[in-house]
Amino acid sequence: MLKLSERLQALRKEYHLSQEKFADEIGIGFTTYRRYENGKREPTASVLVQIADFYDVSLDYLVGRSEKRER
Repeated sequence: MLKLSERLQALRKEYHLSQEKFADEIGIGFTTYRRYENGKREPTASVLVQIADFYDVSLDYLVGRSEKRER
């Protein structure tokens, strides 16, 4: 299964977004988001929910606990 950082990158690329554009879409700093994708920082629970809602995926899928995308 993919790690959170890998899943974030895969979803973002699937939606054809830059790191900067995605960070702006969910209202966080670009540098902060880049650290999430690099595995240097973990998002808070509220940010994880925002990301899952944006991509319309379950939290388990987002964090790599499941391969089922739907909520």
